[in-house]
Amino acid sequence: MLKKMSFQLSNALCGAALLAVTAGASHAADSLTIASWGGAYQESQAKAFFEPFKKESGANIVTDEWSGETAKLKGMVETGTTSWDVVDVEPGHALQGCEEGWLEPIDYDSLGGKDKFLPGSALECAIGNVAFAYIFAYDASKFPNGGPKTVADIWDVKKFPGARSLRKSPKSTLELALLADGVAPADVYKVLGTAEGVDRAFKKLDEIKPNVKVWWGAGAQPPQLLADGEVAITTAYNGRIYDAIKSSGKDFKIVWDGAALDWDMWAIPKGTKKLDLAKKFVAFASKPENLAEQTKYIPYGPSSLEASKFVDPAVLPNLPTAPENSKTAFSINAQFWADHDEELTERFNNWLAK
Repeated sequence: MLKKMSFQLSNALCGAALLAVTAGASHAADSLTIASWGGAYQESQAKAFFEPFKKESGANIVTDEWSGETAKLKGMVETGTTSWDVVDVEPGHALQGCEEGWLEPIDYDSLGGKDKFLPGSALECAIGNVAFAYIFAYDASKFPNGGPKTVADIWDVKKFPGARSLRKSPKSTLELALLADGVAPADVYKVLGTAEGVDRAFKKLDEIKPNVKVWWGAGAQPPQLLADGEVAITTAYNGRIYDAIKSSGKDFKIVWDGAALDWDMWAIPKGTKKLDLAKKFVAFASKPENLAEQTKYIPYGPSSLEASKFVDPAVLPNLPTAPENSKTAFSINAQFWADHDEELTERFNNWLAK
């Protein structure tokens, strides 16, 4: 009898141990790695999407950051070393990744259909989450008599002295140069689509280059550069400057003139071993009420047509899509950058190195 009880106990313990190992393996399998852009933006995503999804699904969320280098994401897939399950991409990445086959197609049936989202935000291999703007901002304490009001003022170092910071990327920076040179927002890509237009943009950048102290790569840099007094004027993502004003009480001013509107989008890289879980996350993060939740933490415009009814009316005027803010704005041309990103990035980097 004793032997029988001992045998039964041994079996029970082995069974419990097996269950523990299985549970651990299941928990490890139910983790999702999401790459985004860091800083206040990624913190807003954590509050609006990552933490609630973890609570709802039980999946552990692992986060990473990237700077938007196409070669990194593309290289992961092509070498079979995909370590990201979901990536926050720009439209240019989405178009190129779809065409070249390194992004998964989006299941719009699970999202209620493409017509539930704003025009331009529902692409074959990526779904928009927010509209943001590349704007420029300045430290008001540096300009007691009034700061810059137009893109051309960035180039006016006599009237508005002080170091500048511009994005370390041809995207949005070349467009900015053309605006400063007098090109109308509606004509930017008509001009930039020619060899002469590209030369014109670089020639304009030649003028401001000696005054650019920092070429920023990460979105968290511009507000920090202003806060540290390293620069007086910088281009930036509108939400990062807003966060510095709201959360840290900084005396910074956002200038909406020439704002470049763009989308951040969820995409799923080919080769992820968590495809089903990644799809569930994208569906969760695309619900209008969840998209609206993000506006509590950062003023970016939700992609869902139904999201606005969930947004606090006090927040709406701070969104880049607000009529007052988008008077002289233009939309980043995703197809242009899908076609020309690599060649213009190479030229831009060579120009910087001179």
